[in-house]
Amino acid sequence: MQELTIFITQSLLSWLAIQMCLALVFLLYLRLHQENVVADEQLPKTAVILCLRGADPYLPNCVEALLNQNYPEYDLKLIIDSQEDPAWQIVNDIINEQGVSNVQISPLRTIRHNCSLKCSSLLQAVSELDDSYQAIALVDGDTIVHANWLRELISPLADPKVGATTGNRWFVPTGNYWGSLVRYIGNVSTVVQMYLFQVPWGGTLAIKTEVLRQTGLLDKWRQAFGEDFMMHKILKQHGMRVKFVPSLMMLNREECDLLGLIDSLKRLILYSRLYHPSWLAIVGDAVSSILFPFVAIILFILSLLDAQWNLAVLLFSTYCIYTVGLLLVTLILELGVSQVIRSHGQPNTKLTAVIIAKIFIAIPLTQWVYGLALLSSLWMSTVKWRGIVYRVQNPWNIRLVEYHPYDFLDQPTDSKISL
Repeated sequence: MQELTIFITQSLLSWLAIQMCLALVFLLYLRLHQENVVADEQLPKTAVILCLRGADPYLPNCVEALLNQNYPEYDLKLIIDSQEDPAWQIVNDIINEQGVSNVQISPLRTIRHNCSLKCSSLLQAVSELDDSYQAIALVDGDTIVHANWLRELISPLADPKVGATTGNRWFVPTGNYWGSLVRYIGNVSTVVQMYLFQVPWGGTLAIKTEVLRQTGLLDKWRQAFGEDFMMHKILKQHGMRVKFVPSLMMLNREECDLLGLIDSLKRLILYSRLYHPSWLAIVGDAVSSILFPFVAIILFILSLLDAQWNLAVLLFSTYCIYTVGLLLVTLILELGVSQVIRSHGQPNTKLTAVIIAKIFIAIPLTQWVYGLALLSSLWMSTVKWRGIVYRVQNPWNIRLVEYHPYDFLDQPTDSKISL
């Protein structure tokens, strides 16, 4: 038992050091990255595509921000599940208030049964574009963009080696649900991972239309469960890369309860297993972040029962150092990302002593929740996503087995809960 205790304590501290180093690399990129200023005449005509099913909590803010971009020539293309969808009326009201003409709303006309509903919507939107559009930008209904979002997203595409550009989302730790806090802590690690592995996020993503067609991405979307994670591998095969743009860290203020979070995590883990370019690295991260702390707790309990006080003290102190270290990593990343978010006029998150204490308590909870979601996803072959049921056999064998139009009864009772 003593040898195992020494191994676990050394592993915990080593893994903490690795996470700190990776977080510092990410922070340095945030601080040192220089944006290339592109003149208006060099910016291509762009179609911004927003696919909707259900009314996300901050959908009015999302649409209003998309209609007020500092960009010379762009059109907003909205594909909504159906005209009975709660989002349909919300979107139309915002457009009428704004009095804009560069927007088109269409219901989803063809529900494909061999890919996700979002992929069906994207394929419809792209098929309706004429040759004047040289780039497309994808955005989600839970993303509230800033005025220069589209300009900063499209500008790096001028580099021929850049196949796609992306940002990422950042949740707030001040929610009323423990699920919101657990999601926030888990996302801190996810953001760093996605930067390191060049994994794009579909909530803020741009690609040139010629690249979209030349790489065969459209054919992949016709049989896929999602549109974004697969891009890294496909673009790499064509000598291009995904560029993460630090200024496109998008603040998300939605809430999430624990049961809803576990369901979404299971879906995300399955999706990662299908398309993530470095799935084995994600498994290794999960083992290090979940299994080692769990074994340390078990050994601590066993050492107490066996009256091995020296081992108990060693395990307890190591676990505390590990947890405090993760708290410091989280707070440092929060301060770094907050500077980016504040620079675009987004609200500032105030870290009070109570919030910091809740984050500390939620770190072990996050490990347990993610561990449960990971184990549950191993035998998962059926996915329910916004009321739609899919059967997933492999990355390119997706079947939509149950569909109904989204209506007001499907909306959460709490209007701030994520769909």
